[in-house]
Amino acid sequence: MTGSCEVCGNEYDKAFEITASGKRHVFDSFECAIQALAPRCAHCGCRVIGHGTEAGGRMFCCAHCAHHAGAHEIQDRVQ
Repeated sequence: MTGSCEVCGNEYDKAFEITASGKRHVFDSFECAIQALAPRCAHCGCRVIGHGTEAGGRMFCCAHCAHHAGAHEIQDRVQ
């Protein structure tokens, strides 16, 4: 599939398509797909690439950030 990346505009013969929430997206790399689709941590703003954690309807990258935002019940590991 040839397509134009919706993030960087690169026209690429190996572009790929992702459908998320019923909307079609075209990217030239996973890097651009992550920038467009991955949620941001509600505390530090980094992209949540893995599972992350959620509290109060907000997404966090880790328990540390959740704690800073007042979600003290979140734990990275249970010991």
